[in-house]
Amino acid sequence: MSETIERNLDFDTVIERRHTNSIKYDFAAEFRAVKAGEDPYGLLPLWVADMDFKTSSFIQDELVRIAEYGIFGYTAPKDDYYETIQNFYRRRHKYIIEDSKWIIRIPSVMFALSMAIKAFTDVGDYVLIQQPVYMHFADVIINNDRKVESNNLVYGEDGRYHIDFEDFEKRIVRNNIKLFLLCSPHNPVCRVWTREELERIGNICLKHNVIVVSDEIHSDFVFEGTHTVFGSISEEFANNSIIVTSPTKTFNLAGVQVAHAFIKNPTLRRAFRKQILATGNSEVSIQGLASAQAAYSKGEVWLDALLKYLKGNIAFIENFVRENLKGVKLVPMEATYLAWLDFNGTGLSPKEIEDRVRNRARLWLNNGILFGKNGEGFQRLNLACPRSILAEALNRLKVALG
Repeated sequence: MSETIERNLDFDTVIERRHTNSIKYDFAAEFRAVKAGEDPYGLLPLWVADMDFKTSSFIQDELVRIAEYGIFGYTAPKDDYYETIQNFYRRRHKYIIEDSKWIIRIPSVMFALSMAIKAFTDVGDYVLIQQPVYMHFADVIINNDRKVESNNLVYGEDGRYHIDFEDFEKRIVRNNIKLFLLCSPHNPVCRVWTREELERIGNICLKHNVIVVSDEIHSDFVFEGTHTVFGSISEEFANNSIIVTSPTKTFNLAGVQVAHAFIKNPTLRRAFRKQILATGNSEVSIQGLASAQAAYSKGEVWLDALLKYLKGNIAFIENFVRENLKGVKLVPMEATYLAWLDFNGTGLSPKEIEDRVRNRARLWLNNGILFGKNGEGFQRLNLACPRSILAEALNRLKVALG
């Protein structure tokens, strides 16, 4: 078979992930069965954000090649590794990484957020986020002995979330904020922030000397609007920010642990690197490096096919919710493959919603409260799965809600 042909373009086939030490499936089976004697695998897991699809065959082949070589020693990439990343972001996001020195290899996006918190804030400081937001933003702040401050997003009458810019600035001033963790595109509310919104945020941060760490791990999953890399907006923004990305979300590689921070400002870069060195964990595995290079150089045929399939899943869930789930709203999915479902119109309490989802529908979703108190009554559903699985999940919800 020719190595120039992408082989893994079947997204409909259900791949058995049980008994593979999968957090998504086996953790659910071990810890989330709710009644004695029930089949633990009867709980359908659509929670944690990895996909139920095989990654690009080019990535698979590269990992097989490394395994067959049989030596897994310390590995450092050459210039072509960085060129591959630079070319990918130029092609797909019109983002120019002028110098490979901007690129810092790291194990994960959350590792980068932790390093930034340590580098640019002090114990006891407040760090600003925008809830409801990925739950580990708050976790990493608290676990580093800092305090969470939230400029809560506003759930508008148009069904979309918006930023309260006045409140954003007030919280910065009131709590002497030094660091803001931006989620762009936003997980879980699916917003693709417009250039104008990002400019307003960025200008407020410049005015008050607040460094921006922009988590852009979902930037390849944009279905409405255009993703703007925060650091691409202006020279001032580039010098006041750390852009964090990874191929792991895009190419379903979470287990190989590889990510990148793009830092133009050499002063910020040195402070960030210093914290990495302090951990004693400054290297990325040979599998992570190889996966990233194969993904960014050869994986775009697979990625484009994946995006087309996910668009179909989004259309499917939009139609199903509208026609079958009375009182439930789907927040418009501008980005990500994580549906944010609003159950507040059902008349059920948050506790009753969780009971219907978990015990009647036998689904493991993410309870909205995990993303902040303003997530009550919401559930996050991962739709990056074969459509037959998505249909099964939604039909279970339909029955459970009556």
